[in-house]
Amino acid sequence: QVQLVESGGGLVQAGGSLRLSCAASGGTFNSYTMGWFRQAPGKEREFVARITSGGSIYYDDSVKGRFTISRDNAKITVALQMNSLKSEDTAVYYCAAARFFGGRGLADYEYWGQGTQVTVST
Repeated sequence: QVQLVESGGGLVQAGGSLRLSCAASGGTFNSYTMGWFRQAPGKEREFVARITSGGSIYYDDSVKGRFTISRDNAKITVALQMNSLKSEDTAVYYCAAARFFGGRGLADYEYWGQGTQVTVST
């Protein structure tokens, strides 16, 4: 069973930066597509970014140029560097793993972390 644990969330002023990390255990991490999603209060969970086992990266337009996803297969972690944060980035951020195809859809991902809160103040 794959377990994912996010860390690094917190309170930051608009324009600031945060780095989220997701530690994985179990399964074959190196073969998974890893994704980050977020859910703001009263809204549906939405795609943020994903990185395949081969390093192919895809971002939602709302974060392109500000967020960077990366993975360290040796440390079995995936990170999300978030710069130039905006109030609309406030949400709970979730790490997810897909054994097969991992795109924008929540249903692509079989494993989910518990989430970490990111709050951007203005």
